[in-house]
Amino acid sequence: MTKEQEHRPVTDAAWGEIHRRLKVAQTVLERGWTPTVEERERTLRTRAAALAREPEKGPAPGENLEVVEFLLAEERYAIETRYVREVYPLKALTVLPGTPPFVLGIINVRGQILSVIDIKKFFDLPAKGLTDLNKAIILRADAMELGILADQILGVRSMARRDIQPPLPTLTGIRQEYLKGVGRDRLVVLEAARLLSDRQIVVGPQTTDKEENS
Repeated sequence: MTKEQEHRPVTDAAWGEIHRRLKVAQTVLERGWTPTVEERERTLRTRAAALAREPEKGPAPGENLEVVEFLLAEERYAIETRYVREVYPLKALTVLPGTPPFVLGIINVRGQILSVIDIKKFFDLPAKGLTDLNKAIILRADAMELGILADQILGVRSMARRDIQPPLPTLTGIRQEYLKGVGRDRLVVLEAARLLSDRQIVVGPQTTDKEENS
């Protein structure tokens, strides 16, 4: 801008243009804070459609299964948490002579003596030496309690019941007897209730054949 333009008087036409621009700017600002009727109606329609949309359905009670996942001879197994009292370190294990091969021994859990079962014997899994990773999963149902050996605890997870498929028909005998099913990721879910009620597993005072026949 030249010195001459700087001191040039502002004409009425120039003032009119300034007022027009200020009016446009004011209108734009007002519209920015106050929506038009069309904008309000469009917003209300969008909100109404969102409210009318049905909420996504979560899993119904009982559709999921919470399990403790663990390793047995490098294979992944699981058992329902509702049967799990606790997971206890496998320390101070006492081996009992004259017990069945599947009885690993007994442990003292805060004054309670519990037998620990090595279920690998029932699944034809290779035996493995005990390490610090081994744990006893204490199962409980009604008055029955016992521990099962786990080579390593992997954690607790939730899985859909519909994803658990029945055991393969090729599995026969005692192996299939303790299986609830197999998950999509090849996780084998054990039937805890069967383990806790099977008289072949429960170790306790038993009558001999001579006593039964007398």
